[in-house]
Amino acid sequence: MSTFDPVAHLTPAHWARANRLLVRKALAEFAHERLLTPRPVAAPAGAAPAAGARWYAVASDDGAVTYRFAARVRALEHWQIDAASITRHRDGGELPLDAVDLVLDLRASLGLSDRVLPVYLEEITSTLAGIAYKLDRPPVTAKELAVADFQTIETSMTEGHPCFVANNGRLGFGIDEYHRYAPEAGRPVRLVWLAAHRDHASFSAAADLDYDTLVAGELGAETLDRFAAVMAGLGLDLADYLLIPVHPWQWRHKLSVTFAGEVARRRLVHLGPGPDEHLAQQSIRTFFNLTEPRRHYVKTALSVLNMGFMRGLSAAYMEATPAINDWLADLVAGDEVFAATGISIIRERAAVGYRHPQYEAATDRYSPYRKMLAALWRESPVPSLAPGRRLATMAALLHVDRDGGSLAAALIDRSGLAPEVWLRRYLDAYLTPLLHAFYAYDLAFMPHGENVIMVLDERDTVERVIFKDIAEEIVVMSADRPLPPAVERIRADVPEEMKLLSIFTDVVDCFLRHLAAILDEVGTLGEESFWRTVAACAADYLASVPHLAERARRYDLFAPEFALSCLNRLQLRDNQQMVDLADPSAALQLVGTLANPLAPYAPGR
Repeated sequence: MSTFDPVAHLTPAHWARANRLLVRKALAEFAHERLLTPRPVAAPAGAAPAAGARWYAVASDDGAVTYRFAARVRALEHWQIDAASITRHRDGGELPLDAVDLVLDLRASLGLSDRVLPVYLEEITSTLAGIAYKLDRPPVTAKELAVADFQTIETSMTEGHPCFVANNGRLGFGIDEYHRYAPEAGRPVRLVWLAAHRDHASFSAAADLDYDTLVAGELGAETLDRFAAVMAGLGLDLADYLLIPVHPWQWRHKLSVTFAGEVARRRLVHLGPGPDEHLAQQSIRTFFNLTEPRRHYVKTALSVLNMGFMRGLSAAYMEATPAINDWLADLVAGDEVFAATGISIIRERAAVGYRHPQYEAATDRYSPYRKMLAALWRESPVPSLAPGRRLATMAALLHVDRDGGSLAAALIDRSGLAPEVWLRRYLDAYLTPLLHAFYAYDLAFMPHGENVIMVLDERDTVERVIFKDIAEEIVVMSADRPLPPAVERIRADVPEEMKLLSIFTDVVDCFLRHLAAILDEVGTLGEESFWRTVAACAADYLASVPHLAERARRYDLFAPEFALSCLNRLQLRDNQQMVDLADPSAALQLVGTLANPLAPYAPGR
């Protein structure tokens, strides 16, 4: 009888491939952030790199180890490294590639402190294990994935954040939890439900929603009756409590132990699983409802360290979430430019949180002990879909299959449109609303691939986009723009010279840089044509809002250069709290400037 082997993916072949891929990414992104300075070297005898590539070397801190590779340096100092070309040498002999050894070889160059280093090595190792797991899955080509459904695409993403090297840490998950809860595992999950006494719990909702309506819609009468019966069996009344959905890992590993006193005193009551099956999204703590796709996403607290943050949710922070979402939804709905782009947001409609009085007394607002028990409900994008439309995460545009096939290129091919035309339609849907938010409202999103959902039409072109993860990741960068009191939290004092980095860094450098390189690499669209198309979209937007001309002059999208803001440097400095969300600009790691790829195509120049 066969038995399940939880580490079947950890084979020599998968591990070697995973290390080669992660070493390639590390060399590329660390060079981009100028932590490393590759030096040109002669090509090895008989080597024939791809057209436009040159050979480079990087030495370890002590000079004893050398990495050699072929690379093409593209716009924005993007290092397109040929993974197969990378070799590692010491004393004339070749060594195997190992991403952990790379970090140790370059520890000083990377600025890793004694405190951060071991945790970072654990994150790197976990990321490698995740890559090996994905390599062990049956291969799916980019062309096959281009026609897949929303959740198949979501669970098939292999890269994670395109800039962060250690982007799949998930420290806290064991191997069993990995198989059960990792997004790429694609395994349905039933959330655990707790009853939290109203004396210590709080609920907030959008103006047109109340608690009873929400829980009835999410759980149904049968489940609510079951929960009420559990409470009655303990001599308790469910009406005295608020219901909170909880990640099963969080219940087993944190709440049942760390909050044991609250359970013992019946301030928290374990009610068992909910009725619906959910699927973890790329963000790991957010769940899509598989049983009833029109029901809300559920975002849960998860005390797992992943990519620079403990992924908890603060009960105090969640209280203002629905009000912030209502404000932004009204702003978007009332603006003609936003309406023309088709942009929408999926609102975080309600939030619930529990405050542990003893931990609250013992800790400050940053403490993970204040972020162990909260949840929010976010709208599903499914009800808003018109006939013939389908959904896909924007992260899919950066997806490359095992043979180098690009999902973005596959969509372009299927559309029958010229690549520039397809790209422009995508930019009109994605970039234009981001520009308008900035120039008209001093408003910035966190618009990376996992935070944006594309709506594809019958021709596989991007018809519109949906932004999500609103309350924690939008910011108003103005001291005097009026905001309702409940929304004031999203205001941040950002220096003038840093404001446009919300576009230059988050959009141009951290997403479009990668998309441009992929489309050029696969021969779909050359770099110059790509950036010319981006510039044309930006220029056409600015021309359409002459009343914002002064702001366009002050914040020049076509400036010759912009500051290089480095994400890995944040994680290498502090991989447990990279940024204070209340003051995001204070943490930025700026290292010189990058040549702006839009500048050569500035209108009238």
